[in-house]
Amino acid sequence: MPAAYTLAVALIVTGCGDGGGDAGAGPHISAGAQKVRLMPAGEPGPDPFTASTARPSPGLPSPAAADGAGAKAQSARSVPGSTPGLYGGTRSVPSCDTERQAALLTEDDTKARAFAQAAGVTPAGLSVWVRGLTPVLLRADVRVTGHGYRDGAADPYQAVLQTGTAVLVDRYGSPRVRCAGGNPLRTAVDARGAAEHEGEAWPAFHPGRTLLVTPTARPLGALVIVNVLSGTWVERPIGTSGSQDVQPADPPPYKPGERDLTEAGTAPTPAPRESAPAEPSGPPAPPTGNEPAAPTDGSDAGEQGERQPENAAPDTPEPADCPTDPGEGLPV
Repeated sequence: MPAAYTLAVALIVTGCGDGGGDAGAGPHISAGAQKVRLMPAGEPGPDPFTASTARPSPGLPSPAAADGAGAKAQSARSVPGSTPGLYGGTRSVPSCDTERQAALLTEDDTKARAFAQAAGVTPAGLSVWVRGLTPVLLRADVRVTGHGYRDGAADPYQAVLQTGTAVLVDRYGSPRVRCAGGNPLRTAVDARGAAEHEGEAWPAFHPGRTLLVTPTARPLGALVIVNVLSGTWVERPIGTSGSQDVQPADPPPYKPGERDLTEAGTAPTPAPRESAPAEPSGPPAPPTGNEPAAPTDGSDAGEQGERQPENAAPDTPEPADCPTDPGEGLPV
């Protein structure tokens, strides 16, 4: 076995978040894990971190029961978090009470430390980080690494979240909190081979129609979601809860519902709406002696001046999940 492949597998087994200190532990699940919990949208599930903060929603149209048609694959398909229509919601209405979620997670120090370690953030910045997430609804069944709260610690497991689940999404387009139970979420471990699903499957569930959401390489400025009441596009700025929803100035070239997210090759993915400014095309200007000092923490100097989203935490490092496929994604 090539050494690079061996190292990549080791990274997945041990986790590779970059939260620093106690944060960034990441999912400690082996790449060969096969048990996957099925999590219905409205149920808190086993070992929730908090009471539900999901708000009443008209929900999403119930898909027809899966009969295998159009779902030839038996494993989940990866899509970037910037994919238009991956998430839904009601215009100007949040799917989760973000303020209450932050308060519930921080009222107990032990629970806050456990959540922060699982999420890959620092306990001190947890409250501000949660308030900077974006509440939306899943528009497909999504595979994630979930965590239950047991004996004062976060217990990781693989799960599939049902279409219509209310989640909080970070600025890289990744689901980070399941609102029905306050559970921290991370990118799923991509287990090779058939999974052993635990729990009662909903009528529309099919392994080949499950998505893996991969974080974008750069922060997003907004998500293009579907208004579940009108079936139209809505642009929701990252870090907002609906009060700044607008009609997209540059909507996707197809209507919501015309593309099946779970079918490979059916939906072109436009360039993400990034929050960072474009890179200059010309050569850099000569130094004048008045430039600000370069960052010393290893961050990208080109993103230091980007506009921070509402309620963002500039001093809270974003976790970086492991690549889900050894040999692809991040270089080893």
